Amino acid sequence: MGEFELIRQYFLPLVRPHGSHSVVVGPGDDCAVQNIPFGSDLVFSIDTLVEGVHFPVDYCPDYLGWRALAVAASDLAAMGAEPACFTLALTLPEADESWLRDFALGLGRAADSFGLTLAGGDTTRGPLTLSLQVHGLVEEGRAIRRSGARAGDLIVVSGTLGDAGAALDYLGSCNPAADEQHVLERYHHPEPRLKLGVALRHLATAAIDVSDGLLADLNHILEASSVGASIERARVPVSQPLARLKDSAAIEYALHSGDDYELCATIPETRWAKAPESLKQQLTVIGVIESAIGLRLDGAEVVSGSEATGFDHFRRDA
Repeated sequence: MGEFELIRQYFLPLVRPHGSHSVVVGPGDDCAVQNIPFGSDLVFSIDTLVEGVHFPVDYCPDYLGWRALAVAASDLAAMGAEPACFTLALTLPEADESWLRDFALGLGRAADSFGLTLAGGDTTRGPLTLSLQVHGLVEEGRAIRRSGARAGDLIVVSGTLGDAGAALDYLGSCNPAADEQHVLERYHHPEPRLKLGVALRHLATAAIDVSDGLLADLNHILEASSVGASIERARVPVSQPLARLKDSAAIEYALHSGDDYELCATIPETRWAKAPESLKQQLTVIGVIESAIGLRLDGAEVVSGSEATGFDHFRRDA
């Protein structure tokens, strides 16, 4: 199968006629064309995933298609952007039609679920690598940044944390039990909190998606905002399956492991008090922003800047 036949058969069907109205020209020309409506800002982000680094060797292509787009779209959620379109640069060792069919199936399901349409991309031959760039739109000047947290803001997180990190212990399981299946699903099919991100636009002073672990990602907000924080271990939300699987260690997964793609945000207490109950039910208050620099867990300083930078491709052990 040649490159252009590969694109025509597996990726052009991902161009959704019901996709973003801001995409004027999609795949087929030298460039895609996107119209930015008056009063909107374009928000975009790119993620690269490498086999053996970001996902296991011989990982299920259906899962990979979903996961790759979810990881990228989660950055839009953190900025409060409404999803519009994405591009895909795919490097393949070979044109395996069975692999391509399943990958495109997972990618298409994710695109439909997240409201994204394929706007273009590229294919080439080499070690399995995916680069996805996502575009979103946000009301002018309303994108949520990491740098807006202020002393007195409440720190909130969505969903539960730690499940996807724990799933790494069970990826090779042939017949996972129910609790194991729960955490595996969180790893294979993360759900970017896109609607929640939009809802937070007029409430949150800062936000980030939890990709590297709660402590590491919260520390990015603290550094960008030049503030500190105090959080309580007992308030950090943990799922019942994770608690049963890991017992007392569950909280450590919630604090340190990544790949959950939940949102961590800061909200002034006055805004939180007036927030709709439907939104509050999606979030858990775990602490407060403080003027004193540093991150404190149950009153004890546990993280300094250099200890919570998250995963670093060029500083990790072999």
